[in-house]
Amino acid sequence: MRKHVRSLYATSFNVKSRYTKTKYPQFSQFHDLSTFIHLNTNRRNQRQNLANLLHSPSATGNPRADCKLIHGQIITSGFQSDTFLANILISGYSKCDRLEYARKLFDEMPERNVSTWSSMISGYSQNGYNEEAWIMFLMFQRDSKESVNEYLLASVIRTATQLGSGIKGFQLHGLVVKTGLDQDVYVGTSVVDFYSKIGKVEDARLVFDGLPIKTAVSWTTIIGGYARAGKGEVSLQLVSQMKESNVIPDRYVLASALSACSITGFFEEGKQIHGFVLRRGASMDISVSNALVDFYVKCGKVRSGRKIFDQMVIKNVISWTTMISGYMQNSFDNEAIILFTEMTRNGWKPDGFACTSVLTSCASLEAPEPGRQTHAYTVKMNLDKDEFVNNGLMDMYSKCNSLFDARKVFDDIPNRNVIGYNAMIEGYSRLGNLYEALDLFREMRLKNVKPSLLTFVSLLGACSSIFDARLVFDEMSEKDIVVWNAMLFGYTQISENEIALKLYQELQISFQKPNEYTFVALITAASNLASLHIGHQFHSQLLKTGLNLDSFVTNALLDMYAKCGSRKDAQNLFDSTDYKDIVCWNSMILTHAQHGDAKKSLKLFEKLLNEGIRPNYVTFVAVLSACDHMGLVKDGFHHFESMASFGIEPGLEHFACMVSLLGRAGKLYEAKDFIEKLPIPPAGIIWRSLLSACRIAGNLEIGKYAAEMAILSDEKDSGSYILLSNIYASKGMWGEVKKVREMMECNGVVKEAGCSWIEINNEVHVFIARDGSHQQADLIYKVISNLIDHIRTLVFASDICMIPLVDFE
Repeated sequence: MRKHVRSLYATSFNVKSRYTKTKYPQFSQFHDLSTFIHLNTNRRNQRQNLANLLHSPSATGNPRADCKLIHGQIITSGFQSDTFLANILISGYSKCDRLEYARKLFDEMPERNVSTWSSMISGYSQNGYNEEAWIMFLMFQRDSKESVNEYLLASVIRTATQLGSGIKGFQLHGLVVKTGLDQDVYVGTSVVDFYSKIGKVEDARLVFDGLPIKTAVSWTTIIGGYARAGKGEVSLQLVSQMKESNVIPDRYVLASALSACSITGFFEEGKQIHGFVLRRGASMDISVSNALVDFYVKCGKVRSGRKIFDQMVIKNVISWTTMISGYMQNSFDNEAIILFTEMTRNGWKPDGFACTSVLTSCASLEAPEPGRQTHAYTVKMNLDKDEFVNNGLMDMYSKCNSLFDARKVFDDIPNRNVIGYNAMIEGYSRLGNLYEALDLFREMRLKNVKPSLLTFVSLLGACSSIFDARLVFDEMSEKDIVVWNAMLFGYTQISENEIALKLYQELQISFQKPNEYTFVALITAASNLASLHIGHQFHSQLLKTGLNLDSFVTNALLDMYAKCGSRKDAQNLFDSTDYKDIVCWNSMILTHAQHGDAKKSLKLFEKLLNEGIRPNYVTFVAVLSACDHMGLVKDGFHHFESMASFGIEPGLEHFACMVSLLGRAGKLYEAKDFIEKLPIPPAGIIWRSLLSACRIAGNLEIGKYAAEMAILSDEKDSGSYILLSNIYASKGMWGEVKKVREMMECNGVVKEAGCSWIEINNEVHVFIARDGSHQQADLIYKVISNLIDHIRTLVFASDICMIPLVDFE
């Protein structure tokens, strides 16, 4: 541009010189100057008009065609070497998903500036070609002498984020600091997004706090990051800080905040955000309305979600999909199918997520007809190639006992994953098709598809017995670790723990290396046997192999230590674990409760809440159990009533804990009233909790009533009869005891035999009442008989009055 200006000034000077030497201003030199100025002005205007055309919305409704047309005009106008227009063209082609044109233009450019590279990297990144974007950045570093700017850095950081590459992201963060762009809000927000999406939300917070200026996008990014990390409480605290900083929450912030409430189950906080939305008049925005529907259905308030859905003036596919998914997740399966049908009748085109949700509902209802209609729709709309849709179709057909159709869908999938295999194996398992299930399992191993725990469970379910599974196992000439794991889990599931441990000895002399699933099965066996010695051995092996960091392994170890009575080992393991999921917290809370230390259980629960972790259904079972063990009635009711604030509906286990809590405190009448006011029909377990309390308190009146109700709920459960019999026996009412025993015989109820075991010389010996299967049973019973005779002798010598009692026994 400067060259053009200098040329223009030079021409003007020459004309003035000639003009002073002649009396005729109409000479051609002056005319040529006017023409030159006019032409230059026209070219500048033409260049600007072409740029404006590229920036403006499509006039024909076909952006791709418009880009190509303008590109042609640029070439015919002689601007094909203009870097400014070429950069805009690259962005235009990228937005139209015509990256091949953008790349060809990029390769033909004689000169490139940093904006050229930034446009190309951004185009690849925005269209999901992240590997290409990263390669382009490496080319920039190699070929360009220009420095990076904030736009290029933000684009390439987004690329690293989408690749999920921590190493690339860390390197880019170092480059950001080195170039002094760490204070730029655009780049800083990209770094915050990177850290939050790779699970390092605390690092994201450090970058966020260091930004001198924070936009609504910055706030949305960090709020969404904490929400994804399950720390919804922190997300909501950030929303409050955002308001105090005079940044008005936009629709994205509100949607992120509602998502945080959905994840954490903070129902009251979500209602407050709903109120804020209504006061601000933002309720008309479709993204916020969709977030509100999602919030209510995820908190179990399906009717409230439907009310908002019906009030939406404008809906999109996401609106319909959210409501259908909400119905499915809350087991309103009929409503999900009806709404899906209504969606299609109204001219909407359901996407893969909506189809997957309604297929799940069809599977739950075992309704093949609407499932087939949905299948036909997916084929018509070319959704039958979608991975989630295919898995949903297989699951639906399998649960509707149409394995032929399920297998047809399965066979048409070019790249099968573990979910698809699990759906088919589970379907074959349910119908007892052992060989088909095993054939698929073998195919999984040949294609290097890693099985999940569900695969093992489904595969073992295909066998009519563990004996059949072992026959198949023994006949296999080659066994990989997956096969060994399947067999180990099979034994632990049916409590054949000793055989599982012996099988592991065979594994050790094979050439297979145990993995984390192997040790989960073995630790479960040690846990079932309550063998601390064996558990310690497996824990030591885990430390040596480095597999102790897996969350499944950690939770199995915690459960083992708890069942073996080693609370100290459990606490040490819990404290040394870096990543604690909710299962880990629940195990530790319940461990303290079972060992009678309710205070530690409740302190741990309080710590869980302070760290922003959302408690779940099982958490409250553990907390209420702790209160029950220590008789903390007031605390128990406080935590019971707080469940609603986390969006958790109390279930049978919670109700049973509350009844037991009242019973242990001697409040039997209050416990009875509590049961009779329950929102659901009381199950046998709840009445047995009251019956157990009555046995301890010796209350025959309420105990008899509770036993009648428990037997009415489940007449085959022996526990209710035994507890009632014990109450009668404690009162000396032997006639009633006899009647209860006769009632058991009449109803075909058999008391489960008592079982005990002891570990001697690293070998576990199991004993069942009246069982003579132990290899040393004769010797054991002989020793017992000698002990009884010895006791009789001692009793006779000490108190002759005891002789009748001994004879009676």
